[in-house]
Amino acid sequence: MWTAVFLEAHAHGAPPERIVLDLDTTDLPLEGHQEGRFFHGYYDEYCYLPLYIFSGEHLLCARLRTADRTPRAGSQQEVERIVKQIRQAWPEVEIILRADSGFCRDELMQWCEEHGVSYVFGFARNDRLRRLIDPQMREAARLQKESGKPARVFTEFDYQTTTGSGTARGGWWPKPSNWRARKIRATW
Repeated sequence: MWTAVFLEAHAHGAPPERIVLDLDTTDLPLEGHQEGRFFHGYYDEYCYLPLYIFSGEHLLCARLRTADRTPRAGSQQEVERIVKQIRQAWPEVEIILRADSGFCRDELMQWCEEHGVSYVFGFARNDRLRRLIDPQMREAARLQKESGKPARVFTEFDYQTTTGSGTARGGWWPKPSNWRARKIRATW
């Protein structure tokens, strides 16, 4: 419904060149003993973990979910539904999917590639990535110390999982994969 409202609101005039879809989850704290309540260690409380998809300030999806699942659970189906609606209205629009490392999974990236959707996903930190961006982290720390303000330093590098089960992020990558990491941000 919200995607239809978004499209209707933008129906007058030229279609946009690009749409960025932001995926995110956040905690919805619970009081009492609601059905499906689950204690989430990261948030240190009983909560639900709804999925949100935005385009700018426009909410396109709010899916109430229990907190006993990963952030990506059900996200691909919602993205597919929203992309289909957008492409029906604007077949030529560039769509970029943006999300944190909780959504960085081969299935979603493969779907994006097969359907012409660009994506920008965060990588969970691991020792190998830390080693790759160590010079930029040191530079960001130096700049922050000099200015007293947060500093960002960017770099690019090739990144590949190294085994069939994937070594990045505890083995969740189902096959060896090559990714070009662009504009990796090192913030201090």
